[in-house]
Amino acid sequence: GLLMLAQEIIRAKRDGRKLDADMIAALVGGLTDGSLSEGQAAAFAMAVFFQGLDSEECAALTHGMTHSGRVLDWGADKLTGPILDKHSTGGVGDNVSLILAPAIAACGGYVPMISGRGLGHTGGTLDKLDSIPGYVSQPDEAEFRRVLRMCGCAIIGQTADLAPADKRLYAIRDVTATVESIPLITASILSKKLAAGLGGLVMDVKTGSGAFMPTLDGSRALAQSIVRVAALAGLPTHALITDMNQPLASAAGNGVEMANALDYLSGRHRDARLQTVVLALGAQMLLLGGLAQDVAAAHARLARAIDSGAAAEHFARMVAELGGPRDLMDNAAKYLAQAPVVAPVVAQQDGFITHIDTRAIGIAVVALGGGRRLASDAIDPSVGFTALAGLGAPVRRGEPLGFVHASSIAAADAAGAALQLACSIGPVAPVVASPVVEIVGAA
Repeated sequence: GLLMLAQEIIRAKRDGRKLDADMIAALVGGLTDGSLSEGQAAAFAMAVFFQGLDSEECAALTHGMTHSGRVLDWGADKLTGPILDKHSTGGVGDNVSLILAPAIAACGGYVPMISGRGLGHTGGTLDKLDSIPGYVSQPDEAEFRRVLRMCGCAIIGQTADLAPADKRLYAIRDVTATVESIPLITASILSKKLAAGLGGLVMDVKTGSGAFMPTLDGSRALAQSIVRVAALAGLPTHALITDMNQPLASAAGNGVEMANALDYLSGRHRDARLQTVVLALGAQMLLLGGLAQDVAAAHARLARAIDSGAAAEHFARMVAELGGPRDLMDNAAKYLAQAPVVAPVVAQQDGFITHIDTRAIGIAVVALGGGRRLASDAIDPSVGFTALAGLGAPVRRGEPLGFVHASSIAAADAAGAALQLACSIGPVAPVVASPVVEIVGAA
């Protein structure tokens, strides 16, 4: 066939021409085997950043990256229900996966959730799971399959052989200011999800002050792109746009978000906004999997799975099967690391919380040691915030906006000051809308 020179393909995209499937396959092949240089990959990413890709080009890129490594097939596992997953674009206090995976399992679905670590101001599900002593978050494939069959859900870390072309391109985008390209984000997310052998995917695309896409227009464009390209790639996908103008749970950090999820599953305490998002995402998963006929029935089925304790049971079993303690549910405080300093962060005036800089709260958690500036950084699982007051909450001077969990008094003081700055207080309570802004691509 035609000798495809990488620079000619890059030139075509630079000039705004449409790339055919063979050109894109050639580029992905070069990314995978290393024959495409870092400079060429960066130039391609920048050309796409400026010129874009249409849905077909994006689907071809997604397909190439999906098949650059291992693609899981669950046929031999004789699973008795649909294979479903949820992916979030990243938020603060977003511990939905810890609740939703076992809830869907309790409804008869199978959730092989391959999650990431946190980078920047958003927390990663994997880091939250690592707060459980003994939990093996990166088991081998045989173990992953065994736990999924047994428990209906297995939340683990990305294995090296899934979508390796994406791993290489992502690392290059990260250092060349080409992360924020909707087609490249779409291909990156979907290639990993398609490699996981899913039958249905629900996307949680965040919008607002704590989101990777702060504007609703940007979030909507990303949601529509993912739904369109996933359909072309043969993966039925619905997307919800949800609000990140405040932390989703009342906790932000790793161990503290795990504790919050355990409280939710056991019924000890459920944050209302978190509940709304869990049910909305879960309902779309059940609809995609044919496990419910309509949204009302899906909500009812999920609520039953959670309220009956079945979801908690599935979560406890998954933790135990992956090496964690068998009695985590009842003894969370014994197993989850506790910070040496826990202190209230008090409001400086009376009024209502009128605005929250959610990103600043995420950054404060990172500064406490609960996140990474570099991929190699270690994480302190005990630090973060709990009992965070939400938007519209009435506050009084001297009363807590939340509690900071820190490794030292100095770190607690700095994080407390950051939380005070992040929460604007005014005389009039704002109107607080539902955290579910809209649904894209659902029937």
